Amino acid sequence: MANTWWEIQVLGDPALEDVIFWRLEKFGCRGTSSEVKGHSSLVCAYLSPLDANLLDLAALSLWLRQDALMVGLAMPMTHWHLIDEEDWSSSWKQYWQPQEVGDRLLVYPAWLPPPEQSERHTLRLDPGAAFGTGTHQTTQLCLESLEMRLGGEQEGVTVADIGCGSGILSIASVLLGAEKVYSVDIDPMAVRATRSNRELNKISPQRLIVEQGSIDRLIKMSDEPVDGILCNILAEVIIDLIPQMTAIAKPSSWGIISGVLLEQAKPIADTLEQHDWIVATLWRRQEWCCFNIRRS
Repeated sequence: MANTWWEIQVLGDPALEDVIFWRLEKFGCRGTSSEVKGHSSLVCAYLSPLDANLLDLAALSLWLRQDALMVGLAMPMTHWHLIDEEDWSSSWKQYWQPQEVGDRLLVYPAWLPPPEQSERHTLRLDPGAAFGTGTHQTTQLCLESLEMRLGGEQEGVTVADIGCGSGILSIASVLLGAEKVYSVDIDPMAVRATRSNRELNKISPQRLIVEQGSIDRLIKMSDEPVDGILCNILAEVIIDLIPQMTAIAKPSSWGIISGVLLEQAKPIADTLEQHDWIVATLWRRQEWCCFNIRRS
């Protein structure tokens, strides 16, 4: 008999979409999609019944309403019901289409026919249950920041991706010219997704090295400090990681940090400065921001 899953549907103002994605991810949902419904945005997410009961879902609905009130927008409507695994495991894919990001990247769903020749670097992706499709604002900000850092006359650049998720930032780093990328994630499903997407994009395992773990694992994986550090995860986790980043950084290293809501930006900036990082630029997209940093 098929497994069952909660399908959570949130209908609200399109300006709330990023906050809804953030809240659903924090709640533990895996596999999300969004579509336009009239003047509203419908976000769907999926969660195992083992991870949430009706009281949990009621609390989630309350949090989503509070999130909307905090930013002065109309409260969204939240519904949930149980569906069979076959119904959701691939249904979300119909809503995810090829997407141009920045000036040089094309994020392309793996299940679509190979794209026609493009001047952009084609990044084929099947995220599975891992975070990172290129549709979320934080991922787009990171990809656009990577374009500014990689390419041109630079050679031999090494990059560390902390919390690699689907591997989208790691693969983009290689496509944009990084010589070697070290990727880690504490979630074994993310490690499997990154390895699968590495193969999908025909990238050598010697050029994109993926292992389970965090910064302590990165220290063992790389022979020397890296040129660039990527970190697109939750703000509270980033704050804990910043003091450890020094161990893998050169005096000339740069970093791209996202997954941070605007209201969380100040404690992140303060922590960075306390550990000898300079915030070169802070890019914003709706309620999310991305730090472009360098060593002081």
